[in-house]
Amino acid sequence: IKSANEKKGGIRMTDVKKAKKRRMAGNYLLFLGPTLFLFFALEILPLIMGIGYSFTDWNGIAESAHFVGLKNYIKLFTTDTRYWNSMLFTFKNTQVVVVFSNLIGFWLAYGLAKKVPFRNFMRAAFYLPRLIGGVILGFVWQFIFLNIFPFLGEKLGWGIFNLNWLGTPSTAFWGLAIVQIWGMAGYMMIIYVAGLQSVPGDLIEAAKIDGANDREILFKIKIPMVMPSVTICTFLTLTNSFKLFDQNVALTAGEPANASEMLALNIYNTFYGRSGAQWKGIGQAKAVVFFLIVVVISLIQLHFTRSKEVQQ
Repeated sequence: IKSANEKKGGIRMTDVKKAKKRRMAGNYLLFLGPTLFLFFALEILPLIMGIGYSFTDWNGIAESAHFVGLKNYIKLFTTDTRYWNSMLFTFKNTQVVVVFSNLIGFWLAYGLAKKVPFRNFMRAAFYLPRLIGGVILGFVWQFIFLNIFPFLGEKLGWGIFNLNWLGTPSTAFWGLAIVQIWGMAGYMMIIYVAGLQSVPGDLIEAAKIDGANDREILFKIKIPMVMPSVTICTFLTLTNSFKLFDQNVALTAGEPANASEMLALNIYNTFYGRSGAQWKGIGQAKAVVFFLIVVVISLIQLHFTRSKEVQQ
């Protein structure tokens, strides 16, 4: 009788555990289901459709499309030099933005992680550009470059303000980079501040007792300890720089003569700006190549920075 009761009790406990797991699974589905559905509908499905359309002659309107194989990719790699010029410009721009956004962001974080007057106010002030929309940010800086800078150049007599910032390829490159760095450095600062504040205080105190100076503490303790933050910030600045579109449109629109046209804007102009149905498929092929490039570079960056975390 006792054995039977124990068996029944065990069965009841098993049923309770299964019921609890089913309720938890239902709760997970309730909360994650809508998000997963929207992610699939708005991200995964368009990606799959875009890859499929890159192998067709779809004109962007017709309900049907004819398979053309690698024709769009062949045209892309053999005839469209404008795309590769945009890619070269994007690579150069990304290098500058990634380096300076992280350096400035870490420098700001290093100063504001300490107990300095008004540090919370300054953190908010440096983060503020992140809250401004990309298009608005571009138009604001366009006004600054075209109106404020010439005014300051006239009043102060400094030649740097009198440059045609948006009128030549070299100055348009740096103008676009300045706007991106200004917009992202404060965001990186917040992440670096969190990383620096997570460094154990007793570790720093022990280093000071052993005679380490501020420079040695920075390079041998703090920077190695915030490598996870470096991984996150490098990934964010890298991907955001590569896929930049709104600020490029608002600030330069690719001018002069498409010299400041980044990849995302080039794809947009190919699909919507060039006449002829053949450019729709080529635009889709450009987007697929762009996607693969960003994925490969991001994976390489993540592998490299994460390996540094392990070594430290």
